Amino acid sequence: MLVKGRKIAGRGEAVTAHYAFGPLEDDIIIKHRLLTRTTTTRGEPPLKKLQKKFTSFAVESEKDADNYSDCERLAKTFLQELTTFELPLLKSKAVIDANLREKENFNELKDEINRQIMQAQADIEDLKKQLEESKIERQHKEECEAIRRLISMQPPRSETHKIITELEKEIAMLEAENTAGSRTLELRKKQFALLLHVVDELQNTIEEEQKTLVEETRLALDEQKNGFEDVRGGLEAMAVD
Repeated sequence: MLVKGRKIAGRGEAVTAHYAFGPLEDDIIIKHRLLTRTTTTRGEPPLKKLQKKFTSFAVESEKDADNYSDCERLAKTFLQELTTFELPLLKSKAVIDANLREKENFNELKDEINRQIMQAQADIEDLKKQLEESKIERQHKEECEAIRRLISMQPPRSETHKIITELEKEIAMLEAENTAGSRTLELRKKQFALLLHVVDELQNTIEEEQKTLVEETRLALDEQKNGFEDVRGGLEAMAVD
């Protein structure tokens, strides 16, 4: 795969990085390098070099000629290459073991952190409840303090009792005055009713007397008229004679 060029941005522009391989291809390449002990993309892989050394030793050992020294030399070379190839493997195994232990420690630390987080969340909830309870308790204390201030502003109980006693006496006096006033009013009502009855009787008496007086006056006038007529008749009779 071709490596894309890197774009150099001008002033005020963002720099966009372009990579030769994607994340999946990078994982494959890294895995292949670990298996073949290839640290760079250049040079011959160690496994291939080891294979060549072993092949040279095997080919040389299968010859019928007297080549013991060459076989010994090739065997030493192969063993040296094998040792060289084995050392990184041991290092890699040690690194893997260390990584596994680190992973276990990380998992334990992660579990501990999660436990602490859950404990912290539980503590936060408890603190929230305590805060709400403290707010309610403080509100109750403030209300009690306000009531206490109102009570302290009021006069003492003895003075209040004295005032109440005086008010009860005044109420009793007012009730007595009210009772007396009611009795007086009732008496005045009866007297006024009696007065009206007397006035009514007096008026009836006056009307009867007026009627009697008118009747007597009429009778007197009639008698006087009859007397005048009698006198007039006598005078006329005398004049005829």
